[in-house]
Amino acid sequence: MRIMRLWLLLTFLAPLSNPSAAETIRIAIGVQDTTINCAAGGLLIRELGLLDRYLPRDGKYKGATYDVQWKNFTSGAPITNEMVAGKLDFGVMADFPGALNGVAFKKVGRRSKFITVLSGSVRGSGNGVVVPTASLVRSLSDLKGKTISVPFASTAHGMLLRAIADLGWNPDKDVKIIAQAPEVAGSALQSGQIDAHADFAPFAELFPYRGVARKIFDGAQAGVPTFHGALVDADYADRYPEVVVAYLRAVIEATRLLTAEPETYSELIAKVTSVDAPVVYLFHGPLGLQTRHLAWKREFRQGVAASIDTLRLLKRADTGLDLDAFIDDVFIRRASKEAGLDYESLLAENSPPPVFTDSSTGKPIEDVSRSAELWLKDETRVRRYASLESALRALTELERQGKTARAVYALDRVSGAEIFADRAWFVSESNGRLSAYLSKDAASDFADGVNGVVLDFMAAKSKVLGVPNTR
Repeated sequence: MRIMRLWLLLTFLAPLSNPSAAETIRIAIGVQDTTINCAAGGLLIRELGLLDRYLPRDGKYKGATYDVQWKNFTSGAPITNEMVAGKLDFGVMADFPGALNGVAFKKVGRRSKFITVLSGSVRGSGNGVVVPTASLVRSLSDLKGKTISVPFASTAHGMLLRAIADLGWNPDKDVKIIAQAPEVAGSALQSGQIDAHADFAPFAELFPYRGVARKIFDGAQAGVPTFHGALVDADYADRYPEVVVAYLRAVIEATRLLTAEPETYSELIAKVTSVDAPVVYLFHGPLGLQTRHLAWKREFRQGVAASIDTLRLLKRADTGLDLDAFIDDVFIRRASKEAGLDYESLLAENSPPPVFTDSSTGKPIEDVSRSAELWLKDETRVRRYASLESALRALTELERQGKTARAVYALDRVSGAEIFADRAWFVSESNGRLSAYLSKDAASDFADGVNGVVLDFMAAKSKVLGVPNTR
């Protein structure tokens, strides 16, 4: 009888010693599919079923079931609202709305943690300002007294305010800034209701690619690092740290796949979001606007600090955040170790330019900064060339063969950012060397110094072929 009582007692206490055994654990993740810089933290994990590979199923999680919920948003602010309301556990967003997330949690006496970078640029590329195609505006300085729309509380909003401050303007007096989502901005640009629109990835590239607008300013010109990353409710992380690590293992795998095959996964992202694959590749290709470093580099920490300062400027934050507590790399360090990666090496890494082979000559490309790329229709891989001149010659020959380019990529000589060549300006020097520029003003400034000639895309093609441009 005594043995029977002991057995019954142990049977009763067993579930109490393993509280998660019969538990259904919610994993509610707020993602931004169309914000393609967030792909490795949401879209790719969901579409490829990566999270299930890494979820813990032993120890205190033995017998637990997982309720994985994906909720898609068009910006970071509503994700923060649902995280604070307890409806989401994770959220992916940029540095500026991420800082706002931390402030929002603090206001209600709770905490969130910024647990990883997903995609970023230490130069600031990824955000931009566009104007109507026929606009006479050539640079940001031409927009004084004009109406500029931007998604409020977005990373593009922060970029715009910093760029305006750099010009010495008062954002309340020298320009009219209105809140506008990118879904509305496209038609507003075409109808002339606004003079310019500032936005985050991919819209400052997507609108020009589709002929809706012309880009005049890239975030790299503001010189402030920018990134998209992932956050988690701190209480959730304290309760389920292994689940947080599992999510980051999925992030690491999605990042590996995207880095190894950018064309393939650009096509997948395009299929899900309807954002054209060449635009996705412009961000995620090996020479793209942003890198996929998951480590908390010093520059990205500075980006969060700059965002807090901007929030103070907007009077959206009375007090700052303890960045050492808010930015928590404990989980990404553990996930990296489990994935066989050395986090300290990732943290210190300053990647050298990738080694490419010229598609025309088969020789290694020695100076990547002068290179160009072609993505042809019906081809699954991008072609690379050592120079703009060789790329344009190759393009002309390929067109003669009846082939069509989906995109032609060049590198802006000023910022180093990748741009669409057919929307760029070029300078032809006396030695025949071409260089590309995002803005006509930048091209003109360089041309004046070298006695060069400013050309548009068609004129540049004609120049390298030695034929007159008859347009």
